[in-house]
Amino acid sequence: MIKQLGHVCLLTEDLEKTADFYCHGLGLEKVFDFEKEGSWFGFYLRTGNNSFIEVFEGKTGQPGSIIHLCLEVDDIDATIGEIRGRGIEVGDKKLGADNNYQAWLEDPNGVKIELMQYLPDNCQQTGRTCLVNW
Repeated sequence: MIKQLGHVCLLTEDLEKTADFYCHGLGLEKVFDFEKEGSWFGFYLRTGNNSFIEVFEGKTGQPGSIIHLCLEVDDIDATIGEIRGRGIEVGDKKLGADNNYQAWLEDPNGVKIELMQYLPDNCQQTGRTCLVNW
C-alpha cells in the first residue's frame, strides 16, 4: 500500500530563481532536469531518501501553486485494486517519462493525487534528464 509521500509538484514562472532558492538558499540537491522540446522545463529536488519536490515552469492564477501530490506505493497494481475496491475512481497504470509506474486520482476537492511505484532504472535514481512529450 502507501509507503510515503513521493513528491509535491510546484509551478513557477521563474525556474532560475526557484532553483536558486531551493538549491542555494535551502541547500537541497537538484537530482535531474526536465526537458521539453529542447528547453529546460523543470527539475526534481531531493528532500530526503525517496521524497522530492518537483518543479515545472508554468503560468497559473497563483505562482507557486501546488499541481499535485504524489504518494509512493510498494505495488501499484495491488494499490489500484484496493482503492477501486473502496469505490474510488483511479486511472489505469502507465509508465511515466521518468521510468516509473503511475496512476492518478482526485480527492473530493479536486486535488490531483499521483500514485507512483519506483522502478530500478528511474530518473530519480540515475539523475538523467527526463524528456517529456506532454
